Amino acid sequence: MSVAVLGGLLAVSTLAGCGGDKEAGSTGGGDDKIVLGFSQVGAESGWRTANTESIKASAKAAGIELKFSDAQGKQENQISDIRGFITQKVDVIAFSPVVTSGWDAVLKEAKDANIPVILTDRAVDSQDTSLYKSFIGSDFKVEGEKAGEWLAKEYEGKTGDVNIVELQGTTGSAPAIDRQTGFAEKIKANPNLKVVKTQTGDFKRADGKTVMETFLQSTPKIDVLYAHNDDMGLGAIEAIEAAGKVPGKDIKIITVDAVRDGMTALAAGKINFIVECSPLLGDQLMEVVKKVNKGETVEKRILTKEGTFTPEQAKTELPNRKY
Repeated sequence: MSVAVLGGLLAVSTLAGCGGDKEAGSTGGGDDKIVLGFSQVGAESGWRTANTESIKASAKAAGIELKFSDAQGKQENQISDIRGFITQKVDVIAFSPVVTSGWDAVLKEAKDANIPVILTDRAVDSQDTSLYKSFIGSDFKVEGEKAGEWLAKEYEGKTGDVNIVELQGTTGSAPAIDRQTGFAEKIKANPNLKVVKTQTGDFKRADGKTVMETFLQSTPKIDVLYAHNDDMGLGAIEAIEAAGKVPGKDIKIITVDAVRDGMTALAAGKINFIVECSPLLGDQLMEVVKKVNKGETVEKRILTKEGTFTPEQAKTELPNRKY
């Protein structure tokens, strides 16, 4: 885990999950205990599971009462969760938005109730930035740029078209939009690098496999797969192997996250390059929760520190991986 100080706040290096049952945190606690309402996207991936575990563990360690809800990948559930937290008069609300748009009304309700809101992992496109106190998370566009930079360097000076297929994250989500944009900007200087197919796999391993099967059937020549997260890439590997091809050799693979399963595949040579996006946001979030609860000013945008991994680097890092 990398640690950095950003804007006076402790920033813990973090990596970008699928649905589950709603679950409430502890309800004991004295009157002086901070009550945090947190609405999670869901549990669509190993990344999201690690993110949820980090938040729960950090809240417990910080002595913060956590009211946790799983939106099961649906914005309407998340809006309902937030309104429920407002009704319960929690001290602080935090959530990882399913998509970027459509939050102004419910965020204004929280502001009118004098309940500060913190965004984690994903951004919203609200023009009124007073509706939330801070956004803690990765720069998804930079993640896409890192993926594109690696690919551009890999094919530097080589001739012939390079056919790329892209497994996008959830349609309308910040990581899907930004990871695509950053990647496209970094490969556009080389006209030989061509994205020939792109389709959402919704950040899910099973969907990654299904979409990759379709890509393989419809596109005779695929040189590179760019998957917006490890889980979709791992699903795609199953499809590639079932088609009699060798992942990492016949088709080069780039993914984002660096969860343990992804790093294991990277170390084995089935993935060629992973851009890190750590899920361990819990400690960082609790520090900000405490500050906003006291009425202190916090940084509006708190970036997490992340790296990249090659197969050799993955072999070294794997024994230390916490997720």
